[in-house]
Amino acid sequence: MRNLFTSGNIRNFIILLLVAAILLLAVSGYLTPVFSLTFSPLISTQSWLSQRYLAIRDFFTSPRDMASLRERNAQLENEVAQLQSQIVELQENLSQAQILYTLLDFARTNPQHDYTAATVIGREISPYYQYIIIDKGSNQGIMHGMPVVTQQGLVGRIDAVIANASRVQLISDAESVVNVHLQNAKVEGQIVGSITGEISLEMIPQDAEVQIGDVLLTSGLGGNYPPNIFVGQVLSMQSQQNRLFLSGSVQSIVDFSSLSAVLIITNFEAVDITPLVP
Repeated sequence: MRNLFTSGNIRNFIILLLVAAILLLAVSGYLTPVFSLTFSPLISTQSWLSQRYLAIRDFFTSPRDMASLRERNAQLENEVAQLQSQIVELQENLSQAQILYTLLDFARTNPQHDYTAATVIGREISPYYQYIIIDKGSNQGIMHGMPVVTQQGLVGRIDAVIANASRVQLISDAESVVNVHLQNAKVEGQIVGSITGEISLEMIPQDAEVQIGDVLLTSGLGGNYPPNIFVGQVLSMQSQQNRLFLSGSVQSIVDFSSLSAVLIITNFEAVDITPLVP
């Protein structure tokens, strides 16, 4: 029994009691102020050292990170520009495909003619002439005088030809004269262009009952155009005393400023009847 109460055992027993007491006090919350007072300076010091470390690290790494971010930003901007270019190109291709499909549909619904599709590659910039340039010429069988149309109606006719391009005289040109038939009034007349691009209706009999909005078709007279191609509509009419004919203005169904593709009627040959006109 004397061995159980040696000095070493008593010391260990006292240490265990102290540890148990400290744990009990800690769990009970009595030592919280002591811990706060003891560890607060250590925590503050650690926090201060951590902030200084992060500041020093950012000081040495930020320039490299900024350069990397700038390079990545430049790459992304370049990719965005390329994607925008691709979108514009796809939109243009889609628009061109839609125009060509519409022209093809027009050709299918008007099988009495043979057609060659052409793209507009130039415009006459002079205010005194109304011409467009297309990318088809004599190498593709295009000849002077062939009519040119779109799915909307009459554009004009081939005025000059080279190997791989042609010039089209628009019906709004000052030198253009097209014989027309007024569908509702059932009379013949002529439309004449001008240096301003306006189209006039001429040679209409005084007793003709022409209404605003009447439809004009090519009559086929004169030998320059095949009949029954849509030309436009009557905008206004004027009657003047001591004149044999009425005159008026016409709105073409075709927007010449936005033409991008046309059809050439290749199986029509213009006939020059001038020598037969008295």
